[in-house]
Amino acid sequence: MPYEPPTHSVERSLRATTGAKTVAGVDEVGRGAWAGPVTVCAAVTGLRRAPAGLTDSKLLTPKRRTALATELRTWVTAHALGHSSPQEIDELGMTAALRLAAARALEALPVRPDAVILDGKHDYLGAPWRVRTVIKGDQSCIAVAAASVIAKVTRDAMMAELGVDHADFAFVDNAGYPSPVHQAALAELGPTPHHRLSWSYLDALPRWRHLKRARSAPETAALEASGQLGFDI
Repeated sequence: MPYEPPTHSVERSLRATTGAKTVAGVDEVGRGAWAGPVTVCAAVTGLRRAPAGLTDSKLLTPKRRTALATELRTWVTAHALGHSSPQEIDELGMTAALRLAAARALEALPVRPDAVILDGKHDYLGAPWRVRTVIKGDQSCIAVAAASVIAKVTRDAMMAELGVDHADFAFVDNAGYPSPVHQAALAELGPTPHHRLSWSYLDALPRWRHLKRARSAPETAALEASGQLGFDI
């Protein structure tokens, strides 16, 4: 299916209206997974022409996505990754866990960005960062698309490694998302140390329901219900 390639239009707008010199694109992966961390990438690209075929990671085949991530890691001006663990997600709630992972990524960049382009409509980052949210920014903004691809490939590799000791869950294939194989393994074996224990999937597993943890941040459930915390793989 044809799609419009991403551009630097939002970045140019931020530079013109705010005087920002360094603009980072930020995207995450793993919000809707039942296991594994939530991962955020911050990427700085400047205003250079993007590599051919760059777009939202979800629109790319695994082979193309992996090859493009390798190219992007040397093409971008800078990039950094931040993660929040399943335990942090359970303790803090998803909104705060996303904020923590994004802050870790942004603070790991060699130069602090003057502005941030954040994929989606919900600003989970907030002050002190100057944020511009862009719906489908991972398709329309070059820096966000680059962050999308690097974040996805990095987290997929992490989940494949975690899956070595939990082969029945097929993390290499589902990256911790609720595939039929994953759900069957949960019902039979119960959650691994990499599962999020505050999530509602445990309500449907009477054998393991006693392991469920109460969420520390009730706003997470409200955001999920409103659709602001999407479940894209």
